[in-house]
Amino acid sequence: MGTWRGLRVAFILGSLFMILLIIVYWDDVGGFNLYPLQEPKHESLHPRATAGSPHSTSRPQNSSSSPVPTTARSTTLVSEETGGAAEELTEEEGKEKQEQRQQETREDEEKESSRTTADNREQEDRKQRIMGVCSGKDAVEFPGSTRPFEQIPNRELDHLIVDDTHQIIYCYVPKVACTNWKRVMVVLSQSLISPSSGKPYTDPEAVPPDLVHNSSIHLTFAKFWRHYGSLSRHLMALKLQHYTKFLFVRDPFVRLISAFRNKFGNLPETAAEAFAAGIKPTFQQFITYLLDPETERESIFNEHWRQVYRLCHPCQVKYDFIGRLESLETDAEHLLKLLEVDHLLHFPSGARNRTAASWERDWFAQIPIAMRRELYKLYEPDFELFGYPKPDSTLHQ
Repeated sequence: MGTWRGLRVAFILGSLFMILLIIVYWDDVGGFNLYPLQEPKHESLHPRATAGSPHSTSRPQNSSSSPVPTTARSTTLVSEETGGAAEELTEEEGKEKQEQRQQETREDEEKESSRTTADNREQEDRKQRIMGVCSGKDAVEFPGSTRPFEQIPNRELDHLIVDDTHQIIYCYVPKVACTNWKRVMVVLSQSLISPSSGKPYTDPEAVPPDLVHNSSIHLTFAKFWRHYGSLSRHLMALKLQHYTKFLFVRDPFVRLISAFRNKFGNLPETAAEAFAAGIKPTFQQFITYLLDPETERESIFNEHWRQVYRLCHPCQVKYDFIGRLESLETDAEHLLKLLEVDHLLHFPSGARNRTAASWERDWFAQIPIAMRRELYKLYEPDFELFGYPKPDSTLHQ
């Protein structure tokens, strides 16, 4: 009997143990919850629950399940779904922003391409105009337009600055941003040492403007004979063929007024103020001086009012780029890219010349009509070559 009773007790205890194991297991997989008042685990709210975790496992529906765990599971699922949706929304927003950035980049590239195309077209128009005038199609005759480059005297080639390092030739025109372009050429050619660093200047704006007008620091065609002797003309021809050549121009009459104001002292801001100060005859005398044939017989025109066609010889030198002071910023940016030096420097943002085109009629108001027309004939080649409109209002009023 004792043995049988022992087996019976063991069987009952074993059964109870098995029932307990089943209950514990069933509670773990969600059949029902032994701890209905326990808060849901916060980890289950994490949106990145893995497929192997209990929180990502589909729970069987059981009518005997307690309502509390159902609420917990719903909270978990809703929380998981909310977290997932938030993550998906963030990803969607990221895609939208990325697409927006790409669209903006495409638009910027299209604008840049469109602007480059327009700039190139404008340059072609300017070059074609010069070719047309030089060929005689526009019936504008001027001295030296048909002579070959080889017949131009060396002294008339002193405005063609050469940079062999970057294969650039710049013809400078006084009163047309030439100070800043000379600074650019100094930096590119490394022809001037900074006293503070003991090295060549790298920033055009740091180059003292008074130094750049020292002719000794620039290599010009006029100096080739001294450097290369009998080979000079041959080397000029080679460089003209292979180097990138550019110049900047300006409305001829406005440049003339600017030169007069610069060379003959600090004048008042307007012509009316100048005339009131008693200098009215001075400008007229200046025009008379320019128109006097004896002026050229005695000496060549000063470079500040010498015509551009005589400074830079556009009928003999086929320039790759013709910039204008009136569009200096955009033309300078375009040119530096063309020269492939835009990563090395920026065009100086110094003060612009303050002589405005609107002053033209004011300054010429006291000059007799006959003198204005004669002066126009003197500078007509520059007007025609570089596409500046004939100043009819100045010539007829």
